[in-house]
Parts: sequence; C-alpha cells; structure tokens
Amino acid sequence: MIPVLGFEGKTVAIFGLARTGLTAARALIAGGARVALWDEKPAARDAATAEGLPVVDLITADWKTFDALMLSPGVPLTHPKPHWTVERAKAAGVEILGDIELFARTVNAAVEWKRPKVCAITGTNGKSTTTALLGHVLSAAGKDAPIGGNIGQGVLGLPDMHGGAVYVLELSSYQLDLTSSLKADAAILLNISPDHLDRHGGMEGYVAAKRRVFQNQGKGCTAIVGVDDPWGQRICTELVAANRRTIRPISAGRAMGRGVYALQGMLYDATGERAVEVADLAKAKALPGRHNWQNAAAAYAAAISLGVSPADAAMALLSFPGLAHRMENVGQIGRVRFINDSKATNADAARQAMAATPNFYWIAGGVPKAGGVEPLRDLFPKIAKAYLIGEAAPDFARTLGDAAPHSLCGDLERAVTEAYRDAAASGEDAVILLSPACASFDQFPDFEVRGDAFRKLVAELATATERVGA
Repeated sequence: MIPVLGFEGKTVAIFGLARTGLTAARALIAGGARVALWDEKPAARDAATAEGLPVVDLITADWKTFDALMLSPGVPLTHPKPHWTVERAKAAGVEILGDIELFARTVNAAVEWKRPKVCAITGTNGKSTTTALLGHVLSAAGKDAPIGGNIGQGVLGLPDMHGGAVYVLELSSYQLDLTSSLKADAAILLNISPDHLDRHGGMEGYVAAKRRVFQNQGKGCTAIVGVDDPWGQRICTELVAANRRTIRPISAGRAMGRGVYALQGMLYDATGERAVEVADLAKAKALPGRHNWQNAAAAYAAAISLGVSPADAAMALLSFPGLAHRMENVGQIGRVRFINDSKATNADAARQAMAATPNFYWIAGGVPKAGGVEPLRDLFPKIAKAYLIGEAAPDFARTLGDAAPHSLCGDLERAVTEAYRDAAASGEDAVILLSPACASFDQFPDFEVRGDAFRKLVAELATATERVGA
C-alpha cells in the first residue's frame, strides 16, 4: 500500500466503493487522513462496514466538514450531467479528485530519495497490453516496475514507493479527468478513436481528457505519441511546438525520420542519427497484428527513455507472455480454437482481433457503444457466423443483415455452445472469437468477469467433449 501524503488530519469523502474507493480509503487512513465512505449500493456499504471503514451518508452529511471528494472514475464528473456528489462538492467548495491524483500528490510530496519514476499510458485501444508489456520489459531489465491504475490493482494498493521503482500506470479518460498534478517521466498516448463520448460531451472533450496525460511534463520527461490517427498527429504537433520535453512519435504503419516505428512486423528505432532494426516482431508470439506493433513501439520507446538498453528492450519484447482477455488463446477442441478477446469493448478494438483472425465464428454483443458494429462492415465477409448476445444483439443483427450469417443467442453460454457446434461441423480449422465490441455491464460486472466466464465455458465444453469421445 502507498500511504497518501498531504491529507494528514483532513477529512476526505469517498464515493464509489469498488476496488478504487476501498483501496483509496485504506491508503488515506494509513497516511493520517480521516475518511467518510458512501455508495448507493447497500452491499458495497456493508462490505466497507465489515472491514471497519467509516460509512457516512453523504446525502445528509454536512459537506462543509469535508476537505476533498475522492470520486470513483466510473461516476460522471461533467457529462451526461454531473453526479449529485459533484454538485454537492462544488456548492460547498470541496475539491474533487481521483485516486491517481492522490498518488500524484504523494509522489510530489515524497523526499527525493524515495520518489519513483512514473510512466502513464493511455489511448482508446491497446493501453492494457502496452502497460503489461512495458512492465514486462522493465522487469526483465532488472527494474522494480509495479503495474496498476486501470489494470489489475488500484494504484494506491501497489507496494510503497522507493527511489528505484518505476510505476507503470494504465490511465483511462475518466481517471485523467480527475487528475491535475501528475508529472509522468514517460507518458504514452497510443491512439484516439471515438469512445465514451457521452461521458466527455463529445469528441473534443474526450481528446482533451486523453491529452492530460502530458500535463506537467517538462525537461527530462518523454512524450510518446501514436501518430497513426489525426488526433494523435495534432497532439504530437502541439507538443513539438511547446518544446519542453523529448518527443517520440510512434507508428505501426509508416517510416519516420525520428521516433520508433514498425513496418511489416519489423521494429525500427529512429531516435538516433539513423533508423536501425531492433526486433522482428513476427517472433513475438503474444504480439500478433499491426495493433500490437504499435504497442511494441510504444513500450520500446518508453523503456529506453527510462534507462533500459535498446538490446535488452528488444529482447524482452519477444518474451512477453501476453495479456489475459486480449487475443488470449484459452483452449482448443479438435480443430476449433477459442480466443478470449473480452477486452475489446468497442468496435475499433474488435477490428484488431478480427483483422488478425482467419475463418472465425464471432461472439459479439453487450452494451453497445456509439456506432455499433457499422465501422466493421468491411470485415463482415470474414465472419463464418456471428453469435449475438446482450442488449446490442437486435441492433447488431440488423447491421449484419445479409452480409454475414448470425444468430440471436441472448447469453454467452448459448453463444459458445452454438458456435462450437457450427465450427466443429465445418470440418475445418476454425476459431471461435469472443471479441464483443461492447461493454459488459448488461450481463457481467466487467470485461474480466466476462472473459473468465468464457474461459470456464470452454473448459466445461472440453471436458464434456472428452467424456463423449471416451
């Protein structure tokens, strides 16, 4: 745990008692603060009470007694409209922040010998893979590199700080909106495509939130920017004009005079006088496809900026074991392979898996994002058949129309059963791809639980198939 500095003797209200809220409460108390916890779900309040944490009804509380409100990143700050806690905090002049901001202030307040380095990673797609990949590269080079934020453990639940550590943090746009003083030694913006627009009031608000990953950087810091989309190109140009930090553009589609890029799976380092080949990514079994070339370019650029030698960074890329729920091979029955890509919560993320997978039976659906699967129309001919689940199923069926055969399955269990039946009957090598292009919240708490459910269903199906075969 990282005890929070700067709130000694102060009272912090915490709304939202999932992983982030409870972890922050413990860290604030460890740092000498008082906390007042609240959640609209009785079960969440009961869990906090059972742990001995103080639960206070924020509806009836006197907000003038609070020094700050720590808001869960899943709670609306500005759009579609501010949450009632936000309105109460603003009316009382109470500062609103998130757990990443608590971490940032603790880093900034630490004595220099204890202050770690920080790498912050954001983007619409690829940030979890890049975070895990960079952590792997740094660890392989002998560095202490805790991973957290929007992946795995909440940031304040990571091991306490020391001067030799490098904290590798995945940051969502929601978390960045609640962060103002983070200074990242290395900051990565992978890519931007439309997502979460309802929470940011449109595309400009979303882009502005992502751009915050570079705030407070100065001399000695490195900004790593994906330039394969127009928003990334614009931000990179703006950062170059500001001229306060080292800029490392990255690309997975074109050669550049400076930066790090990948062409046809070969990774090039053009940060010196000339471009040099550093790794053949075709040998990195856990990094298939162009989208993963961009992730590798970003992780490599960040690693060398944090003191890893180019040779060690390149070697570690090839030994990366992969990330759960992202193009994860979870089993094979006969000639049918099962891929868990539950992390693909929007069409752009699903595109990456679909483009890299031949002859696939597609399980898709959940809570749809704006635009649905219409942006994937060019890939419809690759779909052997689609199995649609959740709230999005009727809309996805209308979009697919006659372009790809499909079935309305409703839930994941039926989709897996039907997909395996059809794939096995084809008599060919086939892939059943769970790449939902949707959030999970209609049927599962998060994409991880959805992916775990898929893995369990595949294991049960394999066991049942073995019994029949015996």
